[in-house]
Amino acid sequence: MNERLSFLFKKQRLQELSAAEQMELFELMADQTHETQVSELLRSHWDNFEPDQFTPTFQQDRVEELMDTLLTVNVHPFQPSVKKIRLWSRIAGAAAVLITLLSIGLYLSTNRNMASGPQASNHLGENIVPARRGATLTLANGKMIQLSDATNGELAEDAGIVITKSENGKLIYEVKNAAEESNGLNTISTPKGETYEVRLPDGTVVLLNAASKLTFATHLIQQGKRLVRLEGEGYFEVVKDRVHPFIVKGRGQEVEVLGTHFNVNTYADEPLAATTLLEGAVQVTSGKEKKKIKPGEQAISNGITIQTGKADIEQVMSWTKGDFYLNHVNFKAAMRDIARWYDVEVVYDASVPNDMESGGWIARDKPLAVVLKSIESSGLVKFKVEGRKIYVKP
Repeated sequence: MNERLSFLFKKQRLQELSAAEQMELFELMADQTHETQVSELLRSHWDNFEPDQFTPTFQQDRVEELMDTLLTVNVHPFQPSVKKIRLWSRIAGAAAVLITLLSIGLYLSTNRNMASGPQASNHLGENIVPARRGATLTLANGKMIQLSDATNGELAEDAGIVITKSENGKLIYEVKNAAEESNGLNTISTPKGETYEVRLPDGTVVLLNAASKLTFATHLIQQGKRLVRLEGEGYFEVVKDRVHPFIVKGRGQEVEVLGTHFNVNTYADEPLAATTLLEGAVQVTSGKEKKKIKPGEQAISNGITIQTGKADIEQVMSWTKGDFYLNHVNFKAAMRDIARWYDVEVVYDASVPNDMESGGWIARDKPLAVVLKSIESSGLVKFKVEGRKIYVKP
């Protein structure tokens, strides 16, 4: 018996797993050598289930159908030890827990099909691949450079700033000669399906998510401040400089720091702008309101007011680590993230609710088919892919 598997399974039942532990549990349950133990754990959970432990999350008229599916798949080919009658509190709660397991990829037969190749999900866009590293650099003189195609080495020089592309694909701005502040602007833009990393003249590193744009003066400093404008999402590791505050402007808000690590999400198709602080301190200004946040906190802005609170750092930062962290995330918000990453359009059936939550965790380096199949295993929605459009229905 694998003791680690039993330990993680128990933590999952208590909803205490981190994203990394969820992935570990997935891998252990997907291992065919543990199939007997997996069946025993699931059977034991059903036999010992206490309805007060979990809050049912599924409508009663769907529970029987869900349980029929859950209890007959290859993961656990057994029948419950009680008669299948309408004991809704018991059945619905168990269904919720087991579906949570399936939604993070704990579905052996599906996983084996995925491992055998994309043909297992060929109706869900197996040829649509994840985002790649690429962006367009627009210089102050209007010249545009496709960074994915550009050769490594020096790309341009402006106002004493040399712009190079490193061997690992990072864009680097380096001060070579003392120069006065330049009014010329540079823009780095990533379309859907591309990401890029840039080191600014002061040494600050910015990782741009897909469908994002960063604009700044060639020399970075404007009116005594390090100023950038962001559209989309970016993660910043700002070098300390008490003389020149670092300011990120975008979507009706302004984030001011001296030196810190933080994430800013200003996508136009998201309902609100979000600034999440990992370390240091930042001040967020929106309209006439100003608020400071501490590490682990998040500021949400609508362009007029600001709300602050505790952040789910693991969820916010998952994109920088190559993951989709979907636990307790609004389903349509998760699909917007997926659409940007794979450069696709999502079309919803009118019956798909706006307040539905997704679940699970999966790496972003998988083909679209694998991601959609994982979400489908929750039983909440079905997908159909035609070209670069994803159709969603309950």
